[in-house]
Amino acid sequence: MVCIVDYGVGNLFSLKSSFEFLGVSAKVTGDADEIRSADRIILPGVGAFGDASRKLCDLGLDKVIIEQAKKGKPIMGICLGMQLLLDRSYEYGEHEGLGLIGGEIRPIGEVIPKGLKIPHIGWNALELCGEPHPIFKYVNNGDHVYFVHSYHATLCKDVVATTEYGTSLTAAIARGNVCGCQFHPEKSGEVGLSILKAFCEM
Repeated sequence: MVCIVDYGVGNLFSLKSSFEFLGVSAKVTGDADEIRSADRIILPGVGAFGDASRKLCDLGLDKVIIEQAKKGKPIMGICLGMQLLLDRSYEYGEHEGLGLIGGEIRPIGEVIPKGLKIPHIGWNALELCGEPHPIFKYVNNGDHVYFVHSYHATLCKDVVATTEYGTSLTAAIARGNVCGCQFHPEKSGEVGLSILKAFCEM
């Protein structure tokens, strides 16, 4: 079973529907014991990093996710959920992340050319880095996925895919059993479904 972590932030039910389409049992829950008993964990997220981090900590779910990551359970963060996997964010101040993958979250406005719209919204091509990560086993270089973000991962050594938006931006990260997508697989059609399918095979 895939557990989709419910901590009050995220596009939960479209994710659940995507797994159901794949024939994979998925449950939306904020219960720590249910999260521990799942085979895989999805950490979704939409909104501001600081608020999301606080909600996760207030529920004690930050410790559960870190604990399960250390046990080797496959974990995928999506959009803001991916950003939460990193060390810290500088979105409206400085906020600590889960520290499961090294790196920082900073505004894309610091690196993209002036004139490009923020947030970055729409379909962009993936550029896979090196030997494709297992979540991209069904993905080809240049396949398009759907992004909605104003912040990006930087200073990260575990980038497994990038995308071009005036400059190269991190599209996906991974370290061992923990991975994350800046884009939304659940909004990315067949390519997104193939990524979720591959995650379920990790």
